[in-house]
Amino acid sequence: MAASNSPVYLVDADADPVLVKICGRASFLNSQLIRDFLQQSIRDGKRHFAVDFSECTGMDSTFLGVLAGTALELRKAVPSGSFVFCRLGSRNLELVRNLGLHRLATVDSGAALPSKGASESTALEGPKQGDIENARLCLEAHESLVEADEANRRKFQDVITFLKGRVQQD
Repeated sequence: MAASNSPVYLVDADADPVLVKICGRASFLNSQLIRDFLQQSIRDGKRHFAVDFSECTGMDSTFLGVLAGTALELRKAVPSGSFVFCRLGSRNLELVRNLGLHRLATVDSGAALPSKGASESTALEGPKQGDIENARLCLEAHESLVEADEANRRKFQDVITFLKGRVQQD
């Protein structure tokens, strides 16, 4: 298991569904990696994803917004896709429900993970993103949360306003 200060995303892009395991804390500091992976997988024709939260020690709204944006994209895709959140602990399940993501993905708090043709997992790696790129990612993620559930607008309106200002400074 990864230390909470050095999160790792283990992925199996060849599995169906594509498997992602979160080890450590998922946050705005490392959400670009998973967003890039998910977007590339969709461009490669993948439409079914399962995310294993069994070793996820926490997550923030930016990470959840990245998942929301991907789930929304999968719903609009032709053919449409699916997202399954597996092995959510009680705190992470509460976060998912509070932001309305349980309406975008199948939530399976049980121990079983889908495994059709799973092979070896690989840790995602990539360059650290700059401040402006990070602000754009955070803005996009929080706008996705509002699109996922209008009740999130009041929760994140100040964050979105701040981030829009930050991105426009560029």
